[in-house]
Amino acid sequence: MLDIATAPSQAAQVPPLSLNDEAADPAAFAAALGGSFERFGFAVISDHGVPADLIARAWAMTEAFFALPEDTKRAYFAPGGGGARGYTPFKTEIAKGATHVDLKEFWHVGRELAKGHRFEAQMSPNVWPDQPEGFQETFIELFAALDTAGDRLLSAIARHLGLAPDWFDHAVRDGNSVLRLLHYPPIPADAPGVRAGAHEDINLITLLLGAEEAGLELLDKNGEWLAIKPPEGAMVVNVGDMLQRLTNHVLPSTTHRVVNPPPERRGHSRYSMPFFLHPAPDFLIETLPSTITAERPNRYTTPITAHDYLHERLVEIGLVKA
Repeated sequence: MLDIATAPSQAAQVPPLSLNDEAADPAAFAAALGGSFERFGFAVISDHGVPADLIARAWAMTEAFFALPEDTKRAYFAPGGGGARGYTPFKTEIAKGATHVDLKEFWHVGRELAKGHRFEAQMSPNVWPDQPEGFQETFIELFAALDTAGDRLLSAIARHLGLAPDWFDHAVRDGNSVLRLLHYPPIPADAPGVRAGAHEDINLITLLLGAEEAGLELLDKNGEWLAIKPPEGAMVVNVGDMLQRLTNHVLPSTTHRVVNPPPERRGHSRYSMPFFLHPAPDFLIETLPSTITAERPNRYTTPITAHDYLHERLVEIGLVKA
């Protein structure tokens, strides 16, 4: 049996895993998930527990919202808000170091906080559109379902790292997670660049719905781009920079992008829904002692809060002004 941790890149494929195995054999699932992350920075997860009918409803709501007139959508855009909530227009975000802005528009849903919550100053209230009907209820429900799936995956990651299965619970309780509804509109046949430039995610892990639509690629260890092709209904999960920093790069945050489709497909929209799982704003990202060795010295000797780290990165990608 080929070990994915040492498999040659030219034959590499991100192996499909089932979250059902986590309940049946937590240790084996943790080893498989950790192995996929160490090799690729990515995993493909089926049986993730997010109801198919909820996902279908969310897709319908997403398409209906982005089909609204531009002026209607822009009414939910808050300039200077860093894109934290509500609508961000086409060609606003740019990957770090890129020369072309991304060919996308998106909507952000965050955690619903009670009035007077201790993170009220760091986590903006949600913005909800008047249409399509049922939008708010659908995405509050989807946010919760993805939150639950994310907690199960973090528990497996903790096991893989030799930590208690509930180690991340304190880190992500009331965390600043964001559900992004993404629309890549049709583009001209000669459109420059890519729909989303090569980048790494900021957060702990990202849970992505919609990767069945071709275009997502990761930068493999041999320097080649590897297409991600999950089975229908599966989600793609990848390591973010916060988890990479926490684990001293034991779990790598892999560069990825969304490429333009072939010219004959550029008249079609592409949609996806990434859930960026963040810790709470006051969580201190401090290198785990178990990941520091003589061969792997600590890359990050100065800890940083999740809130401060997020701000630094949002400045880099143009969503927040320095």
